[in-house]
Amino acid sequence: MTTVSLTDVAGYLPGAGVPAEYYTRYPGAEDKLRHSPMFRVPAMRHHVAPGQTNVDLVESAVQPLIERHGRREIRSVDVLLVHSQLPDTPFVGAGTEVARRLGLRPRWLIDVANAGCASFVQMLELARTLLTSTDARTALICNAQSAAGQLFTQSEVRGLAQAAIPGDGCGVGYLTTSAERPVLGVVTRHLPEYGGDMVAELEDGRRYWEPGTSQLRIGFTEKGVTQVMERGNRLVPQVIGELCGRLGVPTDGIDALITNQPNRAFLQNWREAVGVPAHRHPDTFDTCGNLFGAAIPVTLDQSLRSGRISPGDLVVLAGFAHAGDFAAAAAVRF
Repeated sequence: MTTVSLTDVAGYLPGAGVPAEYYTRYPGAEDKLRHSPMFRVPAMRHHVAPGQTNVDLVESAVQPLIERHGRREIRSVDVLLVHSQLPDTPFVGAGTEVARRLGLRPRWLIDVANAGCASFVQMLELARTLLTSTDARTALICNAQSAAGQLFTQSEVRGLAQAAIPGDGCGVGYLTTSAERPVLGVVTRHLPEYGGDMVAELEDGRRYWEPGTSQLRIGFTEKGVTQVMERGNRLVPQVIGELCGRLGVPTDGIDALITNQPNRAFLQNWREAVGVPAHRHPDTFDTCGNLFGAAIPVTLDQSLRSGRISPGDLVVLAGFAHAGDFAAAAAVRF
């Protein structure tokens, strides 16, 4: 069977860091969720600049790959997969514009709309499937997140507990049919029974495309937050355990665990559940906030560049999406 490697990753964070005070000093209305573990505020995050698009983020994130592998090699990728958290344009995904901007002509070009915070793992598995079942040999997978500086800074949203958690950024991965950094296995789990539990809402009850003045926000409730915390705490260790079981290694044998990062409570609960100490569970939450789908590749990129991952390490990438409708884990031998 063809071996597929996560040959390289890169990340990009827009602008200077935005401190927590940008939100905590905002005179917003009282929010019952403000003291929930789900919404404990990170120290910093990054925001897109006015007019900065998901495609701009991807273009900046890919530049280190071009510098390391050459523009011709990146331009010749066979597969392009793009996940955009807060799409810039209705109807049309970012993938075609990414290809145009980078000069790509991929055989497979797919905009991924589901899998949210775990979409990097989903795209890793989708790219791996294409590279092993067709004559495609290279793939570029991209996670762009731009909701923080656009959706959560609105005047009526900024004072809510949910607003201070997200950050903006982009992470990308380059896959090849090689044995350099082999993808050892992937576990994905769709849970449609939780589909639709995360909703966007407007105070006047209109649908988001209908004219009006109320501002879009995530429809969090105390009951909903409790359910998300329970599901997330359960699902991520489950997929990690299933993956390690398939590989024949104990979960505490993971050298580096890279997860999505909704909040500190999840991060602590996940590593304790699988027996991985904090120094082997790098995260960027306090410097970047919740990067949604971009969190895994951005944190992986920073961990590699800082030397927290060594040659031969078993690295597990894991996370869950939305209110628990998807969870996934992947193992890579670096």
